[in-house]
Amino acid sequence: MSNFSFNKIQNLIIDMDGVLWRGNTPLPGLKDFVNAIHNTNRKMLLATNNSSKTINQYLSKLQDMGIKATANEILTSSQATGNYLNNLSQNDRKVFVIGQDGLIDAMKHYNFQITNQNADYVVVGVDTNISWDKLNTAVQLIRSGSKFIGTNPDTTYPTENGIGVGNGIILAAIEAATNVKPMIIGKPERHIFDQALDILGADPSNTLMIGDRLDTDILGAKKAGISSLLVLTGVTDSNILTDSDIQPDVIMNGLPEITVKLYSSETQ
Repeated sequence: MSNFSFNKIQNLIIDMDGVLWRGNTPLPGLKDFVNAIHNTNRKMLLATNNSSKTINQYLSKLQDMGIKATANEILTSSQATGNYLNNLSQNDRKVFVIGQDGLIDAMKHYNFQITNQNADYVVVGVDTNISWDKLNTAVQLIRSGSKFIGTNPDTTYPTENGIGVGNGIILAAIEAATNVKPMIIGKPERHIFDQALDILGADPSNTLMIGDRLDTDILGAKKAGISSLLVLTGVTDSNILTDSDIQPDVIMNGLPEITVKLYSSETQ
């Protein structure tokens, strides 16, 4: 554990699944936590590896839980992927997409042409309707030279009914058939953290990542030079934490404990 202090923290990058909610059930203390961020004059960015939902869908979900947020306070791995590829090249505009509303919406937002032929990129996010045909098309395109992009590597995610299957499973299947590793844009890679810091206008030294996964949230924060806080309300329990080489700067049981710390410290 480091000598972490909330006093220096002005910006919070916050994961959603397993931190703010499980499935459609808000975790205890959610409203008070968000109020504490605003009341202590801090800024937040809700940054998720979940590529399935659009920004508007997340805003609606937050509203249903009594949380007011704006579109510029949310960053998904789909958005981050679209932004990254858009800045990478103005010439390579054809993409084959495995994914749901969030990823399709992000690709269209950045004016990519979605196709299943001669694609510059194969972009893969979580897809609950994954099929043999989709996998086969992705494999054939990558074997023909399309660049393999993954929104995020999560193999699991927390739900009300336990642990669900994540995008990493789809990526692993395609990698096994092509022997090509995907470029990952979401956590734990720097791409999404750099975008998050840019949106916040933040410096790593005054920013805190709050997440529930060691291999994405906490590892990504370390790569980006950001302090990290692990909550034990998601996929990581004390046994996983003990056995891991990846360790956060601070560990807390849930949002109420963080809320107390936010109020008891003053930003500098």
